[in-house]
Amino acid sequence: MASTTYHSSSDETFFVEDETSQRMNMRDAARMLARNKQEMIANELSRLAHDEYLEDIMKHMRHMEDETLPDANLIDMQREIQWFMRPYLIDFLIEAHAAFSLLPETLFLTVNLLDRYCSKRVVYKQHYQLVGCAALLIAAKYGDKKDRVPQINELNNMCCGLYDAGMFTQMEMHVLNTLDWNIGHPTVDFFTQLIVAEERDSREVEHMAAYICEIALYHRDFVSTKPSIMARASLALARAILSKPEVNDGEWDHTENVTLLTLSQHLHQPSVTLARKYSSAYYSKVSGKLADFLAQQAAISRRGPPSPPAEPTSLSTKTADIYSTPHKGLGAVSGVADGYMTPPITPDGNCFGHNQAMMKGYQAPPRCPVTPTPQPNHVQSYPQQQQQQHMAGSSYFEGPTSQMTY
Repeated sequence: MASTTYHSSSDETFFVEDETSQRMNMRDAARMLARNKQEMIANELSRLAHDEYLEDIMKHMRHMEDETLPDANLIDMQREIQWFMRPYLIDFLIEAHAAFSLLPETLFLTVNLLDRYCSKRVVYKQHYQLVGCAALLIAAKYGDKKDRVPQINELNNMCCGLYDAGMFTQMEMHVLNTLDWNIGHPTVDFFTQLIVAEERDSREVEHMAAYICEIALYHRDFVSTKPSIMARASLALARAILSKPEVNDGEWDHTENVTLLTLSQHLHQPSVTLARKYSSAYYSKVSGKLADFLAQQAAISRRGPPSPPAEPTSLSTKTADIYSTPHKGLGAVSGVADGYMTPPITPDGNCFGHNQAMMKGYQAPPRCPVTPTPQPNHVQSYPQQQQQQHMAGSSYFEGPTSQMTY
């Protein structure tokens, strides 16, 4: 009798558990249906809001594009940081950006914050990398998920312990205060996504355009170029490289044509770090496709009939240089086209012009010199005495807090 009661109780327990499980499954299904319906309603509302407010959104973006544009001419007035140092820092930021799996727009926002800060403040050479790290922190906090934001100790390790942990926080706050906490820069990635959605470009074209835009980050010529112009020019160039049909996207003004031409002249020998990034299947292996395209164009130009001698023009000279000029046009470090060691340590070294043997016969520049890219056959550097005058008594607090006077 006891055994029969035991089995009966066990059967009842089984049926109760089965019924409870069915109820839970029904609840989960109901929640999933409700969530799907909410997503459908939200998407429809977003579409309606997009159609209604698109004009206002684009008007605001155009305004912010002008408000947050760096000035390369003001960066020219920097006394210590030179344009040939830029590729080292951009390489470092690209590797850090990839290491933390940050959003694509975070990289462009980082470089924008860096250039805007250098347009407004005197930056010492030993703080250049620190400013870049602070810009990366700000950009990641602005657009990425919280768990993707780099930790200060991680960035410090990538800098080989060059800075104290507190210096990252102080520099981050100083960058924000200098820019009046105005971070909302519409990046080139934003405008690229708009054009790609409208023109229905393929992922391959999108990846090639992104590759071209990141190549542009290395060069002074594009520091003050509007992201909307850069997006349109890079997509047009990407379609031509990949032999995709052209799109009828309206007339091109003079600035857009010049940007397109200048971009085409900077595609040769990109950074090894960047080419490696875009050689993966995730990015459609566009770096290899670009190299193949340039090799084909070079072969075609070599097979062409010899042209009679003529007076060189600026346009013809630049067009010829697309295959012959080294990538960075730096000449500051031998073998620079073969890539760089990262992270790029910014304190004194031969790559920054402290090699005494190279300084013989060098004339001292004026007090506030314009700092164009050095010529390929020599190293542009400051005399050691003048560098010591800049560095004398300069602590971390003096570097970032010194106002640039124009």
